[in-house]
Amino acid sequence: MKRLKNFLFLLAAAPVVAFASGASVHLDKAPVNLADQDSLQRGARMFVNYCLNCHSAGSMRYSRLQDLGLTEDQIKENLLFAGEKPGETMTVGMTKADGKAWFGATPPDLSVIARSRGADWLYTYLRGFYRDDTRATGWNNTVFDKVGMPHVMWNLQGEMVPRYKKEGEHEVIDRLELAKPGSVTLAEYDAMVGDLVNYLVWMGEPAQVQRKQLGVIVLIFLAVFFVVAYYLKKEFWKDIH
Repeated sequence: MKRLKNFLFLLAAAPVVAFASGASVHLDKAPVNLADQDSLQRGARMFVNYCLNCHSAGSMRYSRLQDLGLTEDQIKENLLFAGEKPGETMTVGMTKADGKAWFGATPPDLSVIARSRGADWLYTYLRGFYRDDTRATGWNNTVFDKVGMPHVMWNLQGEMVPRYKKEGEHEVIDRLELAKPGSVTLAEYDAMVGDLVNYLVWMGEPAQVQRKQLGVIVLIFLAVFFVVAYYLKKEFWKDIH
């Protein structure tokens, strides 16, 4: 009985512990706008060019990108680079064993990563890489300490270095500064990451825009039906009341 009580206590405390452990990391607000098809198309291009080299999206088919306003020919010409067909899923050739050997852990499938991690976490994470010579990849991250993933978009953002501040007896990262410029400005890089995160949110549930629109229609219908039903009830029961 004592073990059962301890288990129930830990189970109840788990959400509190998880919140406390994540509370120290400030997450920037991701500019998610699923109605912006141009942003989603740019994000799909970013995903294919920079993420799909190591990460799969096994629940997404290339052909589904037509929902973003792309034609099948545009998908073939701009987003298929390894002989895939539009009807195929977004998978990579790297095996799980190779991924674990190269990065220390198998790169996760990104089909629902936005639903798992959250858009703000992804937006902050992809902008939080900095140079760390103690790491095998040469990179670390403000959101994911000792991350195994290298900064695959460093040529765009450039090389960031941490600036520290004193908190009690410890030094913590206060901010990141640009040490070596990339091919785009930091503002442009943030916008590109915003497009990528926007696409990842869409990919996690491509039908969510239609689902929300349908939900609004259903609520309007129920509101109108309630009025009709109310007056119909009054008419049926007027002789009794």
